[in-house]
Amino acid sequence: MFASPGAIAFQIGPLVIRWYGILMAASIVIGLWLAHRQARREDLPADDIISAGQWAILAGLVGARAYEVIFNWDYYGQNRSKIIAVWEGGLAIHGALIVGPLVGIWLARRWKLPVLRSLDVAAPSAAIGQAIGRWGNFFNEEAFGRPTSLPWRLYISPEHRPPGFAQFEHFHPTFLYESLWDLGVFLALVLAVRPRLRARPGALFFCYIGLYSLGRFFIEALRLDSFWMGTYRVPQVASLVGMLVALVGLAWIQRRSPAEAH
Repeated sequence: MFASPGAIAFQIGPLVIRWYGILMAASIVIGLWLAHRQARREDLPADDIISAGQWAILAGLVGARAYEVIFNWDYYGQNRSKIIAVWEGGLAIHGALIVGPLVGIWLARRWKLPVLRSLDVAAPSAAIGQAIGRWGNFFNEEAFGRPTSLPWRLYISPEHRPPGFAQFEHFHPTFLYESLWDLGVFLALVLAVRPRLRARPGALFFCYIGLYSLGRFFIEALRLDSFWMGTYRVPQVASLVGMLVALVGLAWIQRRSPAEAH
C-alpha cells in the first residue's frame, strides 16, 4: 500500500512548485536529450529535428489540454478559469498523440527533414517521457482505477475520491500500470524493435503507437475517470484507432521500397 505525499513539491513565498510540473519538465528534457543523441548517432540533422520536436511537444500539450477540456466540458464550462490550470493536472495523452505528430510531420516536411526517420528518433523519447510524466498523476491523486485490496493498492484521500466511492480508501494505481507499460514499450523499442527494423524508416514510430495503444486499451478498463461517449470509453475507442493506424502504417512501410524510404 502507498499514498501520495501531496501535489506541492515546495513553496517559496507565493511561488508554488508542483510535482506535476517538475515531472512534466523532466520528461521533456530527458526525451529531447535522448532524441538528440540518437539523431547524432544516425548522422541526422539533430538540431533541426529537436527544434521541430520542441514545437511538436508544445502543440501536443495544447492538444492534450484541448482533448481534456472538450470531453470534460460539463466541468470546464462551469469553471472556465480552470481551462488553463494545467498545473493542476488534466492532460489527455491521446490529444497529444493526435496533434503533436501532425505538427512535427508538417514542420519536418517544411524544413526538408527526413520525416520517417525523425519520427523513429522521437518514438522512444515519447515512450519514456510518458513513463516519467505519469507519476504526476500519483502526486495529484488522479488517474486511478477501481477499488482494490491488492498489496500494491493506492490510498486516495477523501477529497479526491469520485462520487459514489467515498466509502472506499484504496484503488488500483493505474497511473503506475501505465508508467510501467510505457517503460516496457521504451525498452522494447530500443532493445528489440530498432535493431530489427532499422532498414524500415517509420516502422519504429508505428510500433510505438501500436504498443502504447494496446496497453492503454486494457488499463483504461480499470479507470474510474474515463471519458464516455454513450456506452463506450473514449480512450478505449482512441486506442483501437491507434492500433489500426499502427497496423496500416506498418503495412504501408513494408510495401515501400528502400529507395522510397526517407
